[in-house]
Parts: sequence; C-alpha cells; structure tokens
Amino acid sequence: MTEVYIGRQPIFDRNLQVFGYELLYRSADIDKAIFSDANQATSVVMSNTFLEIGLERLVGDRLAFLNLTRAFLVGEYPIPHRHDKLVLEVLEDITIDDELVAAVKKLAKSGFKLALDDVVNPADVERLLGIAHMVKVDLMQTDRSVLANHVLVYKSHGIKLLAEKIETKEEYEWCKELGFDYFQGYFLAKPSIVKEKKLTSTKMTIMQLLSEMQTPNVEFSRIEDVIRKDVSLSYKLLRLLNSAYYSTRSEIKSIRQALTLLGLREIRSWVSLLLMSEAENKPPELVKTAMIRGKMCELIAEELELPRSEAYFIVGLFSVLEALMDIPLDEILAQVPLSKEVNAALLWREGELGQLLEWVLAYEAGEWAKLGDYPAGSESICACYLDSVEWAEELTQNAALAA
Repeated sequence: MTEVYIGRQPIFDRNLQVFGYELLYRSADIDKAIFSDANQATSVVMSNTFLEIGLERLVGDRLAFLNLTRAFLVGEYPIPHRHDKLVLEVLEDITIDDELVAAVKKLAKSGFKLALDDVVNPADVERLLGIAHMVKVDLMQTDRSVLANHVLVYKSHGIKLLAEKIETKEEYEWCKELGFDYFQGYFLAKPSIVKEKKLTSTKMTIMQLLSEMQTPNVEFSRIEDVIRKDVSLSYKLLRLLNSAYYSTRSEIKSIRQALTLLGLREIRSWVSLLLMSEAENKPPELVKTAMIRGKMCELIAEELELPRSEAYFIVGLFSVLEALMDIPLDEILAQVPLSKEVNAALLWREGELGQLLEWVLAYEAGEWAKLGDYPAGSESICACYLDSVEWAEELTQNAALAA
C-alpha cells in the first residue's frame, strides 16, 4: 500500500468565488513538482485524479484545469472524454506548429475548453488565439507597461483572461481593473496537497488487458476475464463509474455490466493511463487471497446452481479491500456502485451472497462447525478451494515470469 498525491490550487472569479482548481503533479507531501518525464507526470495526475482520489473529491462541481504535454494534445496518449468538467492547458514550452494547431482545433470542436498557459506575449500564441477559450497571463514574466494593450488583443478574440502568479493585493486589484475574468496566485491561495491510499495493480495485468483490447472484434468476456484477476483494477473500474465524472445511476452487479456501461474506447483510455502511471509490479499476498476468495465464491455458486455467479466473484474479491486500503469498508463501498445485495453481503454477511461468503471464510479459517449447513458436502467445498488456489497460483506465477 502506497500513497498518491495531487497538488490543487484554486482559481477565483471576479467575486472571489472558486471557479475551478488547477491540478498539479506531486510525488510527495511537499509543494514542489519533481519529475523527469513530463508525459509520465501527466499520466500520474490523470490516474490519481480519476482512479485513485476521485475528481469529485478534488473539484466538486467546479472545473478541473489539467496541464497537458504535446503528446497528449496531438493524440499520442489518451485524454478522458468528459468535456464539461475539464479545461485542458496548453503548456508554454510546446511548439506551435501545424500539427499542434490542428490537434487543438479538433479538441475544441469535440467540446473541450482550452487554456493557453503562462502566456507572456499574445504574439507568441497568435495561431491559437482564435481557438482557445482562455489565456493564463504570467504576471511575473509579463512587461507590465504593455499589459493593458495585451488585454485588448486577447479580448478582441473573445477570450477569457486569467491572471496567474498574483503575489500581492495591489496586483490583484490592478488586474481586476484591467478587465481580467479569473485570478490565481499565492496572494489568493497557495496549492494544497490532497493524498489518498493507493491500491496497486500489477503491470502484467494491465499489459494483458491492453493486449486483449488490441485484438480485432475483441469480446467483453475476454476483457472481463483479465480484469477479474486483479482486485485493484476491478475496484478502480467500479469506483470510476460511481464518480461524478460519469454520474451513472445504475446498480452495478458485475464487471461485465461495468464494462458495457463504459465502452471499449473509455476502457482503453483508462488502462493506457494506468500502465504509464503504475510504479509497482509485485502483487501483495492479500491480492492473492482476494483472487482465491473471488474464484471460490464463484465456483461454489456454480456448484449450487445459484444465479449470477459473477456477483459472488465480486463479493469474494472485494472482501479484502479493507485490509488492502486501511480504510473502513463502509467508506470504501460508498465510492463503488455495487448492488444492495453485494453491499449487504460484504458489510453484514446478509442474504445468499453473505451466507456463501461466510462459508468461504469459515473454510479458509478452518472453522468447520460453521460449515454444518453447507448443502453440497465437505468434498465439494474442498474441491472448490483447491481449484481456486490453483487458479490464483497459476496467475501469480505467470505474472512473475512476465515481470
């Protein structure tokens, strides 16, 4: 278990109400970004924002401002497709050529809001002024004597203006008088650090998933088979669907249902970001326990001819989440759109799902007295357990060989 971090600095409107938050790369609980690969840092910000911490926790109903490298803007790496919650920032060091202009036009046409970051002179970004929705003016680098003229140029293109790196009250008042729409800087608020426990996925599983999705006419059943092997991926997928980013009102009863709601394109985007952002590639022993429990619950459900055996797999898989994340189980489940039956089974061992999980836990602990009402007999449950262990061991060995 590790922790993930995001820097978050508010952006204010002319009434000093929070308009949005710029989300910044952080690798530790310090107000400084330290990285060597900008593309990987951008991937970490996206992964931590959407899959680990949650967009709604970071920005609520405000906008999220994300710094993007050229590779993301021109489509080499995926961008989340929810247009109404994001403002994509074009960094100041990106070369503005025909390829970039075409890419920015395409993003704007698809519905994204775009901001030009750390602008000093309108001439530097002239080719993008008719496309971008906002210009972030770097007060520390701009020649103050010509700023009023620059403001006129920007406003002639119908662009909203954001004054960034405001250090004093005088700077804020001056920019407000010049006609700036939004304000950001240490005078108003320094970046804060938001951190969260991270449930790691194995890089091998992510690579397998990407490989499956490159197959022509890939079926959801094959993608489901890969995701089911990794408790972290299963959890993140369901948590993502329950976030304000998607606003789904469906009760998710299986991984297959989650995949159907997301669609192949979205799944491929998120998995690609995960692959870039993951640091660890060794599954903890608790993950193997989760795999065994999930498979055992599923096999028992099939043995007893119970409907929806995939729901039993989820119950077994997620039964170790509290130990994996060091967070109370009820808080974890509040972030995942599972059905009432699955929640009741995990929290209170209620219903058929809860009873079956009780049998699995009793067998695991050697509490034979609790298995007295198991209808298929001791040989059956033993076979389910051994088959589940074999399945989990094989997966773990394959991952280790490929790591």
